[in-house]
Amino acid sequence: MTQVFIPAVFIRGGSSKGVFFHARDLPADRAEIDPILLSVLGSPDPYGRQLDGMGGGISSLSKAVIIGPPTHPEADVDYTFAQVAVDRPVVDWKGNCGNLSSAVGPFAVDEGLVRVADGEALVRIHQVNTRKIIHARFPVRDGKAEVRGDFAIAGVAGTGARIRLDFLAPGGTQTAGLLPTGRVADALEVPGFGSLRATLIDAGNPAAFIDARDVGLTGGEGPEAIEAQGEMMALLDRIRRVAGVAMGLAATPEGVGLAAPRIALVAGPLAARTLDGEVLDPSGHDVTVRMLSMERPHRAVPMTGALGLAVACRVEGSIPHGLAARGGRPEETRVAHPSGLLTVGAEVERRPEGWHAESAVMFRTQRRLMQGAVAIPG
Repeated sequence: MTQVFIPAVFIRGGSSKGVFFHARDLPADRAEIDPILLSVLGSPDPYGRQLDGMGGGISSLSKAVIIGPPTHPEADVDYTFAQVAVDRPVVDWKGNCGNLSSAVGPFAVDEGLVRVADGEALVRIHQVNTRKIIHARFPVRDGKAEVRGDFAIAGVAGTGARIRLDFLAPGGTQTAGLLPTGRVADALEVPGFGSLRATLIDAGNPAAFIDARDVGLTGGEGPEAIEAQGEMMALLDRIRRVAGVAMGLAATPEGVGLAAPRIALVAGPLAARTLDGEVLDPSGHDVTVRMLSMERPHRAVPMTGALGLAVACRVEGSIPHGLAARGGRPEETRVAHPSGLLTVGAEVERRPEGWHAESAVMFRTQRRLMQGAVAIPG
């Protein structure tokens, strides 16, 4: 046989898609898993389309998830996330995908890893990459996760069953804490640009938030318009790498990985046009963001990026806090992104030792698209 087949499930979680595996079906050593995932997703592809794999040519469609027995006393399952680069042979194991987190609980129930009664289920998830706990709540019917419902999310056609995700104590996933430098805003010295103010926050995943105006943008540009500006893309990557060093993710800019930190362009409420042609009403949201993931502008917003932004909007003195409008419910932040709107809740408080994020909440949908086996060369 010229190919080997591995049991897998293809799932949409939020506005991402990924290939889900049982840990028992893969090697224990991540170095042995890397070539498998690269083959499954179709990377590296110099054409950027991943035609020879399950990937879709952009970061939100080039992901893998591994589910196994819990290694944490407060969890029902272990969830490990892998971000697979499109155009190079790189698998990043450091961060988490908030979108695919929404599919972990339903996968665990549907696969019989967690037994629950019909009604609202609670699955406690140990996110292995970030060493954090996520509580997923979703409806179950006839012993399976319900997919039908009337809940809609921006960037995904149709509706589905609502999934609530509670990220407990989301600060400090890859760095020393919620504010890795201990400051709510930093002055970064960026080669070829000069000094630039940034808020560096690690909540869900590390991210650097900058005022879009400080680099000559409005914050309402579409992903393709940003990507078409080669010099701007190069500048944003330099900023991202300098921020990564400041956050302690690497000793040099060259050592900063592709996945973290993300770089985000932030603005106040804008009448920006979404990808489906709608012009947003500025009174309907609190803050606008354009975020880059794996060196490309995201067509929506990474969920862990939105989580970090919501936390940052509640940290006084941060750049997002200074730009965001104050909505009717201060614990919720209405985020405008290229595909529409998203509401994220964050419980943040100032303690004697500094700012602390107690939890963050978001709502998504998910659907199992295909199940069976994926093929890799034998």
